[in-house]
Amino acid sequence: MRHKISVLVIIMMITCFDSKAFENNRKDTVPSRSGPTLNIGSELQLFIDDYIVEKTSGNIKYELHHPEAREIAIEHDAPWEGSGSSFHSVFKDGDTYRMYYSAWDFTIKQGKVTDDSHPYNLCYAESNDGITWHKPNLGLVAFNGSKDNNILMISGKLGDVYPDLGHPSVFKDANPDAPADAKYKALIRDWSPASGMRGMLAFKSPDGIHWTLMHEKAVLTDGAFDSQNLAFWDEYKKEYRAYWRYMAGKEAIRSIRTARSKDFINWTDQHDLYYGNKAPETQLYTNVIKTYYRAPQMVIGFPVRYVSRKWSASHRQLPDLANRELRATGEERFGTALTESLVMSSRDRVNFKRWEEAFLRPGIERTGTWNYGQQYIAWSMVETASALPGAPPEISLYAVEGFWGTIEKGKDVLRRYTIRQDGFVSVNAPMSGGEIVTKPFLFTGKNLLLNFSSSAAGEIKAELQDKNGKPLSGFSADDCEPVFGDTIERTVFWKSGADLSKLKGKTVKLRFVLKDADLYAFRFR
Repeated sequence: MRHKISVLVIIMMITCFDSKAFENNRKDTVPSRSGPTLNIGSELQLFIDDYIVEKTSGNIKYELHHPEAREIAIEHDAPWEGSGSSFHSVFKDGDTYRMYYSAWDFTIKQGKVTDDSHPYNLCYAESNDGITWHKPNLGLVAFNGSKDNNILMISGKLGDVYPDLGHPSVFKDANPDAPADAKYKALIRDWSPASGMRGMLAFKSPDGIHWTLMHEKAVLTDGAFDSQNLAFWDEYKKEYRAYWRYMAGKEAIRSIRTARSKDFINWTDQHDLYYGNKAPETQLYTNVIKTYYRAPQMVIGFPVRYVSRKWSASHRQLPDLANRELRATGEERFGTALTESLVMSSRDRVNFKRWEEAFLRPGIERTGTWNYGQQYIAWSMVETASALPGAPPEISLYAVEGFWGTIEKGKDVLRRYTIRQDGFVSVNAPMSGGEIVTKPFLFTGKNLLLNFSSSAAGEIKAELQDKNGKPLSGFSADDCEPVFGDTIERTVFWKSGADLSKLKGKTVKLRFVLKDADLYAFRFR
């Protein structure tokens, strides 16, 4: 009996020790008698996950929002591009928007689909506004005897490696210690004709145009890599973070793996991404993960979901049936598989909240849609001006249409989509109302700001509570001036005003009371 009690005590001690160690190692929490208290400072808090949420009541629901289709941003119609051009990298660099992409082409014949009409090229485009794009004549690489093109690099032997430009990723390095000759970096596959896939090569550039190899061998080797594999400087964690294609388990599920690095060459702490209890059979092609520019404590990704379907009556009523049937003669899935993009987010960079409902669906049926290769979202989002005069800036995303073209030697295009800032997911309540209460937290700032949308009759009220859920004097929901409208940043007022300075350093909770409204995010300023 004594032996059993001793074992039980030891187990309890170990459990308590591990729990305390876990909490003490979390930079975003501080110990509290009522449970962990989040330290959110003035960081923007999105509802794309439930990190900040303690409980909801009434008719509250989480509402996934979808980007709206806009104009075609760029057509891949040059001879050195083609119907397989994809895997775009997009970012804003000062006053210029930059775009990098793989230019390749498919030839579709009875019983065969090939991609050898020309080598894979890395091409470049730019824009002053992120809306209208042009392809500059770079004069760097000859194609069919002419350098009058926008090609940066071409696939082929380079010393002992074979850069393959089929799935490139390019970014501007935000690391303040990055050398002048490595202000821009890229990951490019090393695919030898003799030995096949050998991993990912690291490239560097001083200007984003002229590129050289950083290391003589592949820096990442454990993976499938037949997708857009990427890496970036994580300004929040002060390290480089990579995400790449991996085939997991005996079933070879298309999945994603990650690692981190201090120098972009040596990568450690490899992990497969984890999604809680989400279906492991979900096939994810690309990942499109990056720190969210408005809340860098989070990374947000737009992975492509690969959906395998057999021929059906619906298949035969989708657009481009003749081309779909022709592609299937090479391999059935080329004509029957479908792709669309999801949205997911993480704070620790490994464990993700993934929404199973499609973020970017294939959309209304038309030529170039509902096929394998559509809706690959470019890496990654950028902020652009709204088309509505006086409206705040919005987020632009870019996605592929017309992948593999049509029977008549088609082309593919990149279409722009827009969504409001922070507008991926909201907490929503109908007119009958609902409430949401946060976990206890510490904050810095003087005012509470909301990103929200309501009807003319709808509203949101905010209540500040102590850590036990008791309303603070002067800051109850009854004291709150109703907030209504539709804006990215609205200051909340109570009868005594908007100044929250006296609550600095105190553990508080927030209770939001919603009526016919959506709340996307909040922060303190």
